[in-house]
Parts: sequence; C-alpha cells; structure tokens
Amino acid sequence: MTTFHFRVHPERLAIARLDRSAAFPDWARGGFVNLARTADEVSVVCSQSHVPPGVVHERERVAFGIVGVVEMTTIGVLAALCAALARAKVSVFVISTYDTDWLIVRAEQFALAKAALEAEGHAIEGELPCS
Repeated sequence: MTTFHFRVHPERLAIARLDRSAAFPDWARGGFVNLARTADEVSVVCSQSHVPPGVVHERERVAFGIVGVVEMTTIGVLAALCAALARAKVSVFVISTYDTDWLIVRAEQFALAKAALEAEGHAIEGELPCS
C-alpha cells in the first residue's frame, strides 16, 4: 500500500448534529469546517470552541489529514487506513474533500491512532492539540 504524510490539525474539533431543516450555522467556523446536509440531518464539524451550549455534539476530536492530493480514482486508501485503526481499536470519523481525506479520532485515542498509522509506514507531522 502507498504510504502517506499526515498533518495533525492544530485545533480540537467537535462533530455536531442539527435538525435536517436547520440552516448552516454562523458559529461553524475555525481552521477546519465541514458542513453536510442529508434528508435526515445536518452535520457540522468545526472547532469545538465554537459550538454553542445546547447543540447536540461530540467534542474532543482530532483530525489527521493526508498532505497533498489523493486522486479520486485511487482504490482502497480509506479501507486500508480504517483497517489499521480498527486493528488498534480506534474509532474513526472520515471526511473526504475534493483533494484529500481526513481521519478524525477521539483525542483520548490520539496516541493509539498515531502509533497505528506509523506502524503502517505513514509519517505524522504534529502533536495532540491542547483542548
């Protein structure tokens, strides 16, 4: 399998759930923001410091991003990365952008995730962000 260089995003993130009819919120900001709407929900991933009280969300998440472009025709990248994390008993939330992929893990599992990815030959740049 191809090995990748990952960069750790410097903010801790939250994954929030809003009602399917909700507008994309003004508070969704920071250096990393992902907004998704489906027929069932609106999901927001952003800096945990911006999520207001009362919003359903999970905090203390850390993102590992593949540095550079991952071609959309590449086969098996996420399957292999997620399998390595699964073997290490690390749960993962994945976001793909046009250029690359992000593996989002619980902050308490950061060291396990980093070790699992490094054991597969991947390089990791960055450390666990402060909360």
